[in-house]
Amino acid sequence: MSRIGKQEILIPVGVKVSQNGPTVTIVGPKGTLTKIFRDDITITIGDKVITLNIKRNDKFSKSLWGTYASHIKNMIAGVQTPYSKKLILEGVGYKSEVKGKEFHFALGFSHPVIVKIPDTITATADKNNIVISGIDKELVGSFTAAIRALKKPEPYKGKGMRYDNEVIRRKQGKKTV
Repeated sequence: MSRIGKQEILIPVGVKVSQNGPTVTIVGPKGTLTKIFRDDITITIGDKVITLNIKRNDKFSKSLWGTYASHIKNMIAGVQTPYSKKLILEGVGYKSEVKGKEFHFALGFSHPVIVKIPDTITATADKNNIVISGIDKELVGSFTAAIRALKKPEPYKGKGMRYDNEVIRRKQGKKTV
């Protein structure tokens, strides 16, 4: 039994939830999110609550039960207050800036790295602090991870891109005899 899936999801004031077949649409003050769910889970939308139940009692359906509940909770939270992730770029000569809907990075390569920002995400680059925010938690997390993967922090000098609350475990360098 899924502890998360069994719980009822409350629909806050100002948020509208609708279902059209396998598609669930959530409209809130910050925007609209739509997601397609498999038919292994029955999603019942009431006046102020959403309940989820499994159709078949197999392992796969049970695993989706709590996952779908978390997806719906994240969608409801996202249309109320946008999700935000912060990256810090450390290193001499490393720069980041936003030009239109593109990131322009100088990461120590022989060429600038240009990354297109998705339409539903807003991004700012202030000196070496990058803030990525949007209403879709999954998209914000994956885009931030893709940006971080361009120059991961290295353990000797700590140069590279790291999350705001991430601690880089430092290694001791070569010892001279």
